[in-house]
Amino acid sequence: MNRNTKIRLAVVLLLSAAVASADVASGFDEALASEGRASEDKARDAARQPKEVLEFVGISEGMTVLDVAASTGWYTEVLAAAVGPDGRVIAHNTEGRRDRSEPGIAPKAERLGNVTLLFADFGSMGLDGEADAALTALNFHDIHNRGAEAVAWFLGDVYKALKPGGVFAVIDHEGSAGQDNKSLHRIESAVAAAALEQAGFVVEAVSDILDNPADDHSLHMRDESLQRNTDRFLIRARKPE
Repeated sequence: MNRNTKIRLAVVLLLSAAVASADVASGFDEALASEGRASEDKARDAARQPKEVLEFVGISEGMTVLDVAASTGWYTEVLAAAVGPDGRVIAHNTEGRRDRSEPGIAPKAERLGNVTLLFADFGSMGLDGEADAALTALNFHDIHNRGAEAVAWFLGDVYKALKPGGVFAVIDHEGSAGQDNKSLHRIESAVAAAALEQAGFVVEAVSDILDNPADDHSLHMRDESLQRNTDRFLIRARKPE
């Protein structure tokens, strides 16, 4: 995340006294280290720092959390461990991505026991105030690239799914002004924050947990030299009470 963007977004911290620090469920570390979890998923933990991210977002035991555009469920499994057996994770994918995502995520849901699969296109999730929190990771740039209508459907569905006061975390590949962020599959954090505000969320805080100063935002997010460790922003927004 570039310095100017951090400064602009950090201003929101002065506008809210809310601090979303929370304790994940006991057994979280053991669940991530378990033999049942795929080794390729474990290999991503060092860069993704799941515990620190979820504590910043405010995910805690017993919550119902919506994993938006969950793909094959890396975050789904992490969230399932964080909310514990008394919590619930709704792992969402669009119908268009069912064939690509279901073979990977369905076995995880069956093994974890507190995961519900939801296949629905944006604008038709059908969730009404069910979730205490929602998270989407590395997806919003693609939605933004499809235009204002796609953004409205996407954020509108998340907004409806959350309870009043519910939190929404957005993680994505940081872009820079003047770059061809669409081709690079990136988005400026300030652009993402503005879209959240436009949709009715209150942007509450931004974290540098996932910063990578070695990434100058000039490369495609899948460039091999980045080793799947782009500079990423983490925004915490909230649906008003």
